[in-house]
Amino acid sequence: MKILVTGGTGFIGSHTVVELLENNYEVVIVDDFSNSKKEVLDNIKKITNKSFSFYKGNVKDEEMLSLVFEKENIDAVIHFAGFKAIGESVDNPLMYYENNIDTTISLCKVMDKYNCHKLIFSSTATVYDVNDELPLKEDFPKGTTNPYSSTKLMIERILKDLYVSNNDWSIVVLRYFNPIGAHESGLIGENPQGIPNNLMPYILKVAIGELECLTVFGNDYDTKDGTGVRDYIHVVDLAKGHIKAIDYLTNKGIDYFNLGTGVGYSVLDIVNTFESVNGIKINYKIGKRRSGDIAEYYADSSKAEKLLGFKVTKTIEDMCKDSYNYILKNK
Repeated sequence: MKILVTGGTGFIGSHTVVELLENNYEVVIVDDFSNSKKEVLDNIKKITNKSFSFYKGNVKDEEMLSLVFEKENIDAVIHFAGFKAIGESVDNPLMYYENNIDTTISLCKVMDKYNCHKLIFSSTATVYDVNDELPLKEDFPKGTTNPYSSTKLMIERILKDLYVSNNDWSIVVLRYFNPIGAHESGLIGENPQGIPNNLMPYILKVAIGELECLTVFGNDYDTKDGTGVRDYIHVVDLAKGHIKAIDYLTNKGIDYFNLGTGVGYSVLDIVNTFESVNGIKINYKIGKRRSGDIAEYYADSSKAEKLLGFKVTKTIEDMCKDSYNYILKNK
């Protein structure tokens, strides 16, 4: 079975490509390196000792995508390509609406043209209208607080309408909680340019001295220590969830699954655990809340466990240890 992975050199995409190759799938990657580096391709080969096809390009480019489908006999697509920073989306909403939605529409048009109707879509837990009821379940009300999340929710609706229009489609929507960690080899992980938008890369840049201290965005939330609480999942566990979802694509229709651990950790929980397992001090200061952030959310992943056979195996200590191992090898 040959899988096209859009955004396959990104953080989650690269780890999923590794899992695909190690499970004997053929892989085709399309990426434009807008939020990744070409060295990731070599590192995937080092980890797996397997080959794959790569095409450099933007998924919005239907002509380029058509050439890929002409050359490769694609059976299914895992769609990661898209911008993903909440803060940036608040500052530049039009860029996010244009890029994230257009890439998905272009992809689906080309898939339909070549009679490829199996799709796994990379969504987010931030599509939920978070209220007092936790953990979050797939059928809970939806509502977003920032443009990034809004693009994901709009795409979910587009994909639902697509299935209604053509029942040949098999679509799995995976709602991620907060992926951190890295591959145990230290060859692939998350290392964004500039000041990171996500917690762990920010901690890592402080740990290696690239930044003086971590800014904790708000300590006045209604949580145990006042800092935001999230459901952190090891990126390798998350990647393995996509392998489980491929088998589910034999079912026609569209379905939705949370991928998380079901446990909420605060920002300071992560900082303290990172310090403990790695023996290093992380300086931090308290800043203002970020626009679009919410106090707390964590997953009910029982549906994914029941229907996909998805289970997490890695702990928060693994996440902190593997993240630091990666940055030490790549600083």
